[in-house]
Amino acid sequence: MNSATRIALVVATALIGFSPWPAATQSNVTVEVTILAINDFHGNLMPPASGLRIADPNDGGKKIAVPAGGAEHMATLVKDLHKQQKNTIFVAAGDLIGASPLLSALFHDEPTIESLSIMGLALSAVGNHEFDEGRDELLRMQNGGCHPGKGCQGPRPFAGAKFRYLAASTVETRTGATLFPAYDIREFDGIPVAFIGLTLKGTPDIVMPSAVPGLEFRDEVETVNMLVPQLRERGIETIVVLIHEGGFPTGDYNECPNISGPIVDIVNRFDKAVDVVISGHTHQAYNCVIDGRLVTSADKYGTLLTKIDLKLDPRTRDVVSAHANNLIVRTDILAKDPEQTALIAPYQELVKPLANRVVGVVTATLSARANGAGESVLGNIVADAQLAATTGGPDGAVIAFTNPGGIRTDIERRGNGEVTYAELFACQPFGNQLVTLTLSGNQIKQLLEQQWRRGSPVIMHASRGFAYAWDSAQPLGEKVVSESILLNGKRIEPDDRFRVTVNSFLAAGGDGFSIFRAGTNRQFGVFDVQALDSYFGRHSPLSPGPLDRIRRLN
Repeated sequence: MNSATRIALVVATALIGFSPWPAATQSNVTVEVTILAINDFHGNLMPPASGLRIADPNDGGKKIAVPAGGAEHMATLVKDLHKQQKNTIFVAAGDLIGASPLLSALFHDEPTIESLSIMGLALSAVGNHEFDEGRDELLRMQNGGCHPGKGCQGPRPFAGAKFRYLAASTVETRTGATLFPAYDIREFDGIPVAFIGLTLKGTPDIVMPSAVPGLEFRDEVETVNMLVPQLRERGIETIVVLIHEGGFPTGDYNECPNISGPIVDIVNRFDKAVDVVISGHTHQAYNCVIDGRLVTSADKYGTLLTKIDLKLDPRTRDVVSAHANNLIVRTDILAKDPEQTALIAPYQELVKPLANRVVGVVTATLSARANGAGESVLGNIVADAQLAATTGGPDGAVIAFTNPGGIRTDIERRGNGEVTYAELFACQPFGNQLVTLTLSGNQIKQLLEQQWRRGSPVIMHASRGFAYAWDSAQPLGEKVVSESILLNGKRIEPDDRFRVTVNSFLAAGGDGFSIFRAGTNRQFGVFDVQALDSYFGRHSPLSPGPLDRIRRLN
């Protein structure tokens, strides 16, 4: 199958994109520019097992999974699209690394940076997960060099990214300078186009506090709107924003009905000079027009590639038309790029002994998808594993909590049900250490109320024996029914003391759970993935259990 045929098949899987500019406004002579975009790649060098869920063409009310993703197949699509249009640039909206599968994470995401570099990525916003290993490690990703603690582990010295990170809203408090350049200007047939990169303002609440000392994450809208006059003074009229913040649509991967979430308000408040917004963070797929400009997101894990076609007026240097399509990176249609295969293969050999080790057996898929109360099968198992790893003795834990954002994938049942360490690591990729600390019953009540501090709830998973009910009709601070908070059937009293295990991210106040910072008598244990590994070894075969720890009223 030749390249043109492959592209025709891929494009045929996408719906007609949106164009907010009427044809009547287009100049007869225009400069055509193609922007290719991804977001939230998270080191998925190989296709994710879950593929991409899309509407069933034969029954719009159902969803089907199509095989998609992986660097080898995405590189083929990127290269083929580059051949079709000389004015093409490949960009990203952040979270290229962090929370990565073992193949990338074991080497501190160096393989992913190398992969995207040879794929031709030019620019990327900085996402919150770029800070998973801290500011200095992110600078190493850009500039290269061996890991300061583990040295050079890969098959070759790490040279750093050939693409440029952008971080207009991330400022070093000591100097007032941005951590990376605020924007980059590229010319296409003499017309300058500005690309502004933004990290979401809420980054400090969702990363380890120790990862971002001395950094300030400023308001996204204020940052962009202050840059617009500078860009216009330089004769730039076409502005593209790469922002690691997103929304929640209700439609299929190339649609945008009823989109909600932070991106809507952000785009509505952007200066009208902003023409295109490429977004991410929420792991959603959408192709929108908000306030007269294109707003796109390409799902996650490299399953989609957004193709944005612009027509620019050489006289005004501004956009006269824009059109977008989210293209599926189909593994059953697109060939593997040999350059990517050659890059990945040595890393696969190095990681194989650890990755392929069987840790246990499941009788069915263990889903991380939460029910209406916020509870999930896999979340319960992870919490139980963390309790099991820290229980026993006078200072042992009696309760464990874990955050939903720390559980990245389902553990799927395949073949005979055997689960490998690589699959376990994909579920718990952060390498957070377990911390056992003391909280009062009153603090536990406050902790549960903090699940609603950011508007939409972040419901923690709780270990076996802990139970409570929450009332959606009650105001903030009063949603959890005090009398319903039980441990092994006994009500938790405000003045009682309890040993509680959480991961080190939560223990430091991550996800806004500041109560954990008040916990006393801290003891550090194994890493979260080690706890899960041991639990699988002792309790296999594992089956989905009942979801009866959290009750939602109203």
